[in-house]
Amino acid sequence: MNVSPKAEEILESLWIVTEEKGENAAHFETLQIDQDDEALAELLSLAYVEVHGERVHLRKEGRSEARMTVRRHRLAERLMMDILDIKGVSGDERACEFEHLLHHGVDTKICTLLNHPTSCPHGKPIPPGTCCEQARQEGDVGVVSLTELKAGERGEIAYLSATDASKMQKLMSMGVLPGSDLEVTRTFPSYIFKVGHSEFAVDDELAREIFVRKV
Repeated sequence: MNVSPKAEEILESLWIVTEEKGENAAHFETLQIDQDDEALAELLSLAYVEVHGERVHLRKEGRSEARMTVRRHRLAERLMMDILDIKGVSGDERACEFEHLLHHGVDTKICTLLNHPTSCPHGKPIPPGTCCEQARQEGDVGVVSLTELKAGERGEIAYLSATDASKMQKLMSMGVLPGSDLEVTRTFPSYIFKVGHSEFAVDDELAREIFVRKV
């Protein structure tokens, strides 16, 4: 069953705190709720969470829903910023609104449209869905970081996740643009790749901000 948008936001925050930050619970203040919050009561009634003192714990019964909530949010971010070109604060706000609509297989359609991205525009991992696993089994690995390509492999540049303006300018000046074909020639000690007739070298950090569709 679907939970309310506010309950989804609580689950999303709990997933980030417990799975990505390694903590075992989140404080009411972190979740921006109080003990009488209706969305919290909703999650308690579903046995998705439990409360001890002023801390909320994510139960195993709620982990799947929390994981999918994070997945929907980060897919919405990719859609807003990569396809609709709505970036910055506006992109984040629109993604927060849109994520609550990605139910009943809509998230699968969006994920397939985006070619199964592995991370959001901020570099955080997108939990894979069954569509991603199926695509991998069929040899369609979707969008991956340049660091996942081996020497001799090729791909089409899907997007750049560099948030630093100078890095973005450097990549664009090199001709590293979405839609361009790329071939990796070396992966150590730096990543060397060809775009057109030009060859470039980037360090591991910058290579992680170039995302490609493997071919």
